[in-house]
Amino acid sequence: MENAVLDRPILIVDDEEDLLQLLDISLRKEGFTHIYLAKNGREALDIFKREAIDMALLDISLPDIDGYDICKTIRQSSDIPVLFLSARGDEMDRVIGLATGADDYS
Repeated sequence: MENAVLDRPILIVDDEEDLLQLLDISLRKEGFTHIYLAKNGREALDIFKREAIDMALLDISLPDIDGYDICKTIRQSSDIPVLFLSARGDEMDRVIGLATGADDYS
C-alpha cells in the first residue's frame, strides 16, 4: 500500500477494549501509522473535532452516544469514509447504518 494512504489518520470507536486493541494492532501490522482509539461516543467526537481524521470505523452499541449519532455528526461536516463494524448483523441495523451516512456495514 502507498505511504500516503498508510499515513492517513483513522479513528476506531468501540467500547470493547480487546476488540479496539485487536483492530489497532491489525492496522499497524498493515502499515497504518496514525490510529486514534475511542472507547465511547464523546471521546470519538472530541478526537474527530481535534484531529484531521480521514476514515472512521464505528461500533453501534456504545455506552453514551451510539454509532449512528456519531456518523450523523461526522456527516454534518465531512465526507470521509465511515464504516460500521458491529456484531449487530440484522438487516434493519444495516439499513439504518447506511441511511445515517455510512459507506459500509459489516
